[in-house]
Amino acid sequence: MKRQISLATLIAAAALIVGCASPAPADYSAEKPLLDLKTYFNGEFVAHGLFTDRSGKVARRFVVQMTGSWQGKNGTLDERFTYSDGTTERRVWRLTDEGNAQGVAAGNALNWRYTLKLPVDGKVYEVQFDDWMYLMDDRVMLNKAVMSKFGIRLGEVTLSFYKK
Repeated sequence: MKRQISLATLIAAAALIVGCASPAPADYSAEKPLLDLKTYFNGEFVAHGLFTDRSGKVARRFVVQMTGSWQGKNGTLDERFTYSDGTTERRVWRLTDEGNAQGVAAGNALNWRYTLKLPVDGKVYEVQFDDWMYLMDDRVMLNKAVMSKFGIRLGEVTLSFYKK
């Protein structure tokens, strides 16, 4: 009887581990349209988003006016945030195409992980993002990112991009 319980426990644990496996970019390799960051993030676009805390409560809403441009392997993404409380923020990203060195794209999806210096109440915190982008058509991209610190999930950012 003890051997049967151990085997059943082992099978249940294996099923739990497999059920918790994360998706990989390769899972989306057959999806269309193909995501090309240099093409999509070139020009003017707008994003609407929100941040939800660990409990799932919406903690912050925002709109981002964005301009993207590329010269060879180097890109600039200029983001101008307006939050629902009226505060504003600007972030300028400098991107370099290193052949998927920091992020991996396949089909219509991109997964990239990065550390962001996030200003909060006069202090700056380094937080980690596990960021997924999905190109829906030539104008719309959806984005979902999990934010964490020291491996602890702090919340989630959800965005909808629209290319003008």
